[in-house]
Amino acid sequence: MNSETSITLTLDNRDEAVALFGSRDQFLRLLREALGVRIVARGDVVHVEGNEQQVDQADRVFQQLRQLLKQQGVLTGDNVRTVLALVAQGDDRNSPQNLAVANGRGVVRPRTDGQARYVHAMKENDVIFCIGPAGTGKTYLAVGMAVNQLRQGIAKKIVLVRPAVEAGERLGFLPGDIAAKVNPYLRPLFDGLHDMMEAEQIKRYMENDIIEIAPLAFMRGRTLNHAVIILDEGQNTTVAQMKMFLTRMGQGSKIIVTGDVTQVDLPRQMRNGLVDAIHRLKDVERIATVYLTEADIVRHPLVQKIVMAYEDDKPRRKRE
Repeated sequence: MNSETSITLTLDNRDEAVALFGSRDQFLRLLREALGVRIVARGDVVHVEGNEQQVDQADRVFQQLRQLLKQQGVLTGDNVRTVLALVAQGDDRNSPQNLAVANGRGVVRPRTDGQARYVHAMKENDVIFCIGPAGTGKTYLAVGMAVNQLRQGIAKKIVLVRPAVEAGERLGFLPGDIAAKVNPYLRPLFDGLHDMMEAEQIKRYMENDIIEIAPLAFMRGRTLNHAVIILDEGQNTTVAQMKMFLTRMGQGSKIIVTGDVTQVDLPRQMRNGLVDAIHRLKDVERIATVYLTEADIVRHPLVQKIVMAYEDDKPRRKRE
């Protein structure tokens, strides 16, 4: 594992290289010092040398930084240091990014560097938006964070919310009590819960209002204190609905909004609440947005290929 190896990365253009390397190559120096690799950069080409583990980590760091640069348009020293720390911790089973939640197969932990950024963002911020395609663990890790906070006593309540777009939120026409009405729309959230808690415990928590399920329309007028509030399928909210939801946040609470902006069920002419919120709140402290990609898909290996096959025919940026 310690044999010498190297990789050569070709960036998209000179502008990307300048932003990626930092002023006077300060970001490259950070990478060299943290990873112990030799980096030679000429124009838009980067050559990295070191042992196999060092070079693999450097490759992963560059991938994450390129992704952040595409999303943010700029990189900061804090971005670089965070990615370096998360990539290094990704190889450590005792990483602080693991969630202290047993799921029958061990501790819930991020399985990609992108997921590690997501967990880090959930720990460090009060409102988190996570955007990504199917299978990237958006909902699963959000539920893991909620259960983690509940078990540690940081949160006293978990609230699971989803817009029931398919039913037009007219849930009164559906049979059963509110739990039965909204259950089909919250199934992905329940699946995560059942992976991390016993069925009897979930039932008991729901009876005692420690775990609550609610369609988005039923959130109006409430204030939720010391709760982890998860809004799944956030791409199916309007601007007014998203504003209403985000302002339900009370003292000591955390809001996590997940969504896939390629799967919107709203009418075409309707403005998307998730996209609007991300742009509107991008400079507000304690609010973070994390983008996951096909590289973060952790379901069956075929899911990644299926997602890519269904993508729009827009030009894809080349990654060497």
